[in-house]
Amino acid sequence: MVTTKLTEIDAATLKQWLDYNRILLIDVREPSEYAEEHIPEAKLLPLSNLQPQQVISEEKPIVLYCRSGNRSAQAGKKLIAAGINNVYHLQGGLPTWKAADLPTKTNPRAPISMMRQVQIVAGSLVLAGTLLGAFVSPWFLILSGFVGSGLVFAGVTNTCAMGMLLAKLPYNQRMD
Repeated sequence: MVTTKLTEIDAATLKQWLDYNRILLIDVREPSEYAEEHIPEAKLLPLSNLQPQQVISEEKPIVLYCRSGNRSAQAGKKLIAAGINNVYHLQGGLPTWKAADLPTKTNPRAPISMMRQVQIVAGSLVLAGTLLGAFVSPWFLILSGFVGSGLVFAGVTNTCAMGMLLAKLPYNQRMD
């Protein structure tokens, strides 16, 4: 089980490796996402703060996962580039794990998901800009245009500045 390139594994393989305590499982999502739901054996190490020296595991291979597989693939490539071997990631992320009817640890008191927070804030800003533009001054329509441009940029680049800012709020840092 030695590899120097990032390899995808399926949920059944991950479960088997966990059952035999053969890996170090790392969740690379943000703290609020981890607090909401995660694989019980996983340790949190968000991609946004990932330093390769934090995950050196001489004894065990490292398996990364996230919500969809995108962030875990990015984290895996970062680790491999830093010279860390035996790095894997869960194909399809947490939904793949859940689709295989495998257990997760959930917290009903966790903050709402980052995607929902972005939708609420962006939608509120667009609505406020539109209403203010209609009833106060047309110049407020610039706010709606700015938010819309930001959403397009986020979709094209797969980078959400609003999400990164929201992730820094204190209630999104809790992991209980």
